[in-house]
Amino acid sequence: MIASLGMYDFGACLVANDRLWALIRDGLRSRGIAAPESLTRGEAAYWPAWVAPDLILSQTCGYPFRARLHDRVTYVGTPDYGVTGCPPGHYRSVLVVRSGDPRQTLADFDGAPFAYNEALSQSGWAAPQVHAARVGIRLPPAVETGGHRRSALAVAEGRADIAALDAVTWALMLDEEPTLATRLRVIAMTDPTPGLPLIAAAGADAAATFDAVTDAIAALSPVDRATLRLRDLARIPVAAYLAVPDPPPPDGIATLD
Repeated sequence: MIASLGMYDFGACLVANDRLWALIRDGLRSRGIAAPESLTRGEAAYWPAWVAPDLILSQTCGYPFRARLHDRVTYVGTPDYGVTGCPPGHYRSVLVVRSGDPRQTLADFDGAPFAYNEALSQSGWAAPQVHAARVGIRLPPAVETGGHRRSALAVAEGRADIAALDAVTWALMLDEEPTLATRLRVIAMTDPTPGLPLIAAAGADAAATFDAVTDAIAALSPVDRATLRLRDLARIPVAAYLAVPDPPPPDGIATLD
């Protein structure tokens, strides 16, 4: 059995996620669903967990979910982080640039070198590229960083001029390192899209798992809920994920199939 909550699992969120999982685990067990004692972390918390036949619960990204996972896993629900300007269970990307960069609008960054975490990221690649195309500019990829925090650092250090970060990750980063706000500033935001879904293995009891997670969020201490910025669990139709547009992949990245 495997469970992971790796998408927002750094800094103070580590122990808060441990306590959240303990509540979910006990709630699952009380409903007759076996669950591992603790969370899996590291690289095994992502693709290996998402495709594991004994996955009890994990959180993935919307782009992998619609591109490769939606017909192989059970959709459970989508955590709501109360992102400003977004419906429950939705989020958006913030596009960040160096604080001292004289350019003032997103249009001014047409053709600017872009840092992205990976080509299968909704918030780091898909949403900003679709947004850029809609407003008539290009954000050519300059560096693939492997993570949102690394993308932010790439911009701060001058290895790229602009990056797109998941708005929840950006808020958690500012909680951990408030001085980051003196090095980077938000120049634009993408439109809201469905947030990072919770999934389980194919055939899992989605209703019982949804209830266990909902009860766990309600039972979590106010301090831990604030640390995780977690408000509730929403149900979003899978069709809403599948309707989100895909961008072309970066040069040299294989197309999704």
